[in-house]
Amino acid sequence: MHCVSSYNLKRLIIIIMEQVPLLHVLILSTTIFFLGMYGFFARRNMLMILMSIELILNSVNINFLAFNHYLYPHKLEGLFFSMFIITIAAGEVAVAIAIIINLYRRFSTVDIEDTNTMKY
Repeated sequence: MHCVSSYNLKRLIIIIMEQVPLLHVLILSTTIFFLGMYGFFARRNMLMILMSIELILNSVNINFLAFNHYLYPHKLEGLFFSMFIITIAAGEVAVAIAIIINLYRRFSTVDIEDTNTMKY
């Protein structure tokens, strides 16, 4: 197993982003964002809502990387912001899954409509 240095990662991102126009990346990001918004508002299952939030955060990561490459091609700020968002999202998922497991133990369902109380 070898480690990917920031220089190699930067070269990989530049190679990929040179081949894909900014408009295509923005269309992909917008599509992912609105799929996440639809899943967040239309679903009643807590796990589906959690996955929809992750889709929204991933679309933001795509935007950070795309605009970083096209506006500041020799800097890594977009990559660092994306890593920060991924780290925060991992913590958010851990807390959310713990809450969902506790609610499932209490109510035997993960449907939002059936869990109308948060009492112990």
